[in-house]
Amino acid sequence: MKPAAFAYLRPDSIRGALEALARHGPDARVLAGGQSLMPMMALRVAQPAVLVDIGRIQQLRGIHATPSSVQIGALMRHAELLGSAVVAERLPLLTLALPHVAHAAIRNRGTLGGSLALADPAAEMPACALALDAVMHIAGQAGRRSVAASDFFQGLYTTAVQDGEILASVEFPAAIPGDKPFFDEVSRRRGDYAIAGLAAVRKAKHEVRLALLGCGDRPQRAPKTESLVAEALNRGQQPVRSDIRDALRADIDPPSDLQADADTRLHLAAVLVERASKSWLKGDTP
Repeated sequence: MKPAAFAYLRPDSIRGALEALARHGPDARVLAGGQSLMPMMALRVAQPAVLVDIGRIQQLRGIHATPSSVQIGALMRHAELLGSAVVAERLPLLTLALPHVAHAAIRNRGTLGGSLALADPAAEMPACALALDAVMHIAGQAGRRSVAASDFFQGLYTTAVQDGEILASVEFPAAIPGDKPFFDEVSRRRGDYAIAGLAAVRKAKHEVRLALLGCGDRPQRAPKTESLVAEALNRGQQPVRSDIRDALRADIDPPSDLQADADTRLHLAAVLVERASKSWLKGDTP
């Protein structure tokens, strides 16, 4: 199929992009990597009257590291992040998760900001942002504002980015010695959307952070399960899968769809948490 007719704008600055969005209002959509938006337009699921292509805005690119954090421009492509030594050293969870993002052709064009702004609940980067407690920096005509990942994802394909705003960059706390990341997911084929997935970190101070993808209308933390796993690991023990499943049942309410029913997703989530726990006990993670 072909997309409906649309106007195309390509500003070269954040200010120009914001002015274009303000001028055209809700009829305009931001185009970054286009790996989700363009197929949706081809199927006419999305029919924006105006596309504002932000692809050549250099202010939205780059990786900037400080002793305590790494700030990544929203236009950085998945493949660029996967090849970054800074990301590998300071944000190893992203390096574990990025190979699971679709296929190489998609990673070559798709952007970090595009993935986060789309907020697909089965996508890898939103769950990583939640697990790492990232902060989203959003640009608007009134200035910039910052939103924690826990508040950024607000529902199915819904975020804190408002009409006329652009996600400019993402700031991740840098890993510290002793942090142990984990990422895994279950899909029907490599590169498909995950039926269930887990982005997780066992912190050096023995805190456990679990962020599940594919198990709700947004990436979700699992606080009761985190406590269960942390207590078991701090005793040097592997948590029992049935206990994990009971804790997850209190934390999440997975959907049923054509890929899997809710009980299957709950089971897969428990398996993934069990895998993470075993890897942390064995010391297999970076």
